Amino acid sequence: SGQVSSRRLVVTVGQMALIDVFDSNAFAHDPRTQFFNWALMAGGASDYAADARGYTVGFAVEYYRDAWAFRFGHFAQPKESNGLALDYRLWAHFGENLEVEHRHALWGRQGSVRLTPFLNYARMGGFSDALAYAAATGGSPAVANVRRDRAKLGLGVGLDQNLTRDAGLFGRYSWNDGRTETYAFAEIDRSLTAGLSMRGRLWFRPRDTIAIAFVQDGLSDPHRDYLAAGGLGNFLGDGQLNYRPERVFEAYYSFNAFPSLWLSVDGQYVVNPGYNADRGPVKLVACRLHFEY
Repeated sequence: SGQVSSRRLVVTVGQMALIDVFDSNAFAHDPRTQFFNWALMAGGASDYAADARGYTVGFAVEYYRDAWAFRFGHFAQPKESNGLALDYRLWAHFGENLEVEHRHALWGRQGSVRLTPFLNYARMGGFSDALAYAAATGGSPAVANVRRDRAKLGLGVGLDQNLTRDAGLFGRYSWNDGRTETYAFAEIDRSLTAGLSMRGRLWFRPRDTIAIAFVQDGLSDPHRDYLAAGGLGNFLGDGQLNYRPERVFEAYYSFNAFPSLWLSVDGQYVVNPGYNADRGPVKLVACRLHFEY
């Protein structure tokens, strides 16, 4: 807590999680206290620069001017897909993010809207190249056979809006060009999410939270063809694909047991897991303890 100027320049340099600066959302952003699903933590299709634990090295510059915020960041990519070691040659391989955010009030309630385009440049394999290589040499396609320096482009749009002093809604849409392998985040090329969150003042539990969300994720045509032909990704691939969009319903209740301790119970219902209509549905139940001091 504290005060800052409504017109300020903020520079962050060093090791960080990119999503600590970009793609923030009041109701769906932090898996330590909110939803568990990756597509509710950030734009599912963002493939943002990070090592296998979610951290990177780089810098971010933010300029705040009253209701507007403008951000730019330049970050290290992992040396290999989903790897832990980072490539510190920030001039050769990198992830770059832009963001424009506008904060507003509707009917006296605060909200914000964000547009977040990104560019990733790394040594990645292309799905169409992998299919062509397999057709020429035989066997199943593999992006590892066709890796070279490539760019991946994408964008995200996000919003959050307070409806009452205790309830709010949120949504995100994210997209990437879907031509190259997933390099650092989730195997998602298109993602749409929406949900509601409410604090428990109505039932005399003002520090509790109950929330629900819907997620629909999809793949690009080249990504589908690659998996259907037997290709493998970091998280997907079983030799065939009866493609359907993956849909997730998630809900959680966060119970403030003590002033600094929260206990959450979370459930997810996943339809067409791994984008395959021949799989699932899958039911997931989780518990979380969160302590702050």
